[in-house]
Amino acid sequence: MPHVIVKLYAGRSDEEKQRIAEEVTKAIMTAAGSSEGSISVGIEDVEPSAWTATVYEPDIAAKAGTIFKTPGYAPA
Repeated sequence: MPHVIVKLYAGRSDEEKQRIAEEVTKAIMTAAGSSEGSISVGIEDVEPSAWTATVYEPDIAAKAGTIFKTPGYAPA
């Protein structure tokens, strides 16, 4: 623990995803004091046309009380 799931528009290369995972890991280590070996990062591709239904509504709007960084957009 902790386990972080990053959901983003499909189309990033494996190299980009690896870099994202590395940077998220560093941030968690710094902010939470977790060891590198305790952190896992998953990256899920989401088609832009499915974003509102599969990410915004269930993960952002429905869980507003758990969101510590809100997006600067409204769903389409």
